[in-house]
Amino acid sequence: MIVDVHTHTPQYRDAVPADELVVNTAWRPDRPVISSVSWDDYLAHQAPAAVSLVFAVAWHPGLTVPRLSGREIGDTSWYQGNVNDATATFVRAHPERLIGFMALHPHDPHCLDELERCRGDLGLRGIKLGANYQNFDPLEARALAIYERAQREGLPILFHQGTSPVRDAPIRLAHPLLMDEIAMRYPDLTIIMAHMGHPWQADTCVVIRKHPNVYADISANFYRPYAFWEQLVRATEWNVLHKLLLGSDYPVTTIQETIDGLRGVNRVVAGTSLPRVPEDAIEALIERDALQLLGLR
Repeated sequence: MIVDVHTHTPQYRDAVPADELVVNTAWRPDRPVISSVSWDDYLAHQAPAAVSLVFAVAWHPGLTVPRLSGREIGDTSWYQGNVNDATATFVRAHPERLIGFMALHPHDPHCLDELERCRGDLGLRGIKLGANYQNFDPLEARALAIYERAQREGLPILFHQGTSPVRDAPIRLAHPLLMDEIAMRYPDLTIIMAHMGHPWQADTCVVIRKHPNVYADISANFYRPYAFWEQLVRATEWNVLHKLLLGSDYPVTTIQETIDGLRGVNRVVAGTSLPRVPEDAIEALIERDALQLLGLR
């Protein structure tokens, strides 16, 4: 069963108006990214996945609609501007295909109340955090309170890891070695390190090797073919390929693009004596039961 552990909640319930189409050229080196998508766009592109984890980002305390290029994204009247209501509404419409994670901001004074509302009333089953985007210290007390509650309630947390082209997002707040500190303090907390911590994939490998409940997803990596091959060889040599999860980062990439990129990872070393990523391990990654590993079965 194919599970995509990393997708983003569509901003539009219905078709995207032509004058509100948002195209980004900074996210991928190979093609522009259309980041304004509808429910139908999402479902069509996610067709290869049996189940997808979906979430938004709480860019600011208060959980209001994210901003991009200095303006609001889309018509948000259908979910009153709260990103968790948006995710929950989408998931409830397609419960057989979607599992929702909540977006929290540690600097929101009502953060833990929102956690309980999302867990209880909305049925969201994990947490998405991005310290660089949200500009909080992952080891500050307000963030630790989220981890403690998540560990107690069995809620996995997916952290954005690694770099980003967003200019006001401090990269140091998303370094993979911070996850080592968190996992030591909360050994029963299930953590997903997004994007394999790009460009610090070697650091990600040693962290997921060390901690039984820490995994990494491979989202948004295949379109840098040499780096993608190198990081999967590193994962092979560190014996952590079984700790990697399939993720697309939709709408930045699609799940089919990601699968195709995985199956073609060894092309960059064709005709050389350089090591290959084992093909059986690639297929195992594609079919990995992430729901079982993350306690979401």
